[in-house]
Amino acid sequence: MREPLIVAVAQPRCRAYDVVANARAHAEAIRAARARVVVFPEMSLTGYEFDAAPVDADDPRLAPVVAACAETGSLALVGAPVPGDTGRPHIGVLAVDGGGARVAYRKMWLGGAEPEHFAPGNAPAVVEVPGWRLGLAVCKDTGVPRHAADTAALGIDAYVAGVLDSAVDWDVQGERARRVAAAHRVWVATASFAGSTGGGYPDAAGRSRIWAPDGRVVAEAGPEPGAVVRAILS
Repeated sequence: MREPLIVAVAQPRCRAYDVVANARAHAEAIRAARARVVVFPEMSLTGYEFDAAPVDADDPRLAPVVAACAETGSLALVGAPVPGDTGRPHIGVLAVDGGGARVAYRKMWLGGAEPEHFAPGNAPAVVEVPGWRLGLAVCKDTGVPRHAADTAALGIDAYVAGVLDSAVDWDVQGERARRVAAAHRVWVATASFAGSTGGGYPDAAGRSRIWAPDGRVVAEAGPEPGAVVRAILS
């Protein structure tokens, strides 16, 4: 039998464009989480700033995150703009562990003004930790049934997402998560941006949560920046 998996969802404080300060905040969250996997919100490393410079996987400013993962044995799934092959950046997920970082996923379903600034990704993605396969998503992806279906077709045990919503729309995440859990019988973990950021989000929702395959909420953060909650997936 596989070992249970401790997953945390974090909503660190974020300074617009300040990758150095934000990397330190991510490292603090990783240490506080005491989890094998720590999920972060959409574009958590730069803020939701459309003109933020893409972050390369080998960017030395990621060193505090790599060091925290090395100390804790964690895999961090970090939101950031990442370079694209066509000259346009993507909204991406960096998978960071004690050995470094790599681009693990590029958001496929762009919303709002995002298509004016970013290119969509072209394929769903999974990251593996021993005994577990985690499907990756970013924000609007979670509201597109095809995305969850295509990701689930890769064989997943959990669907994990970094998201950003306004406080007034906070339970959109719950509606989507419960739908994914019911359709595919998987755990769902959503790390939700808290505080304020660019793109018209002066009051982001926070309330990061983890849902069991039966749709029950098993961990929930408040709306405040800096919160981290975790759950044991079994």
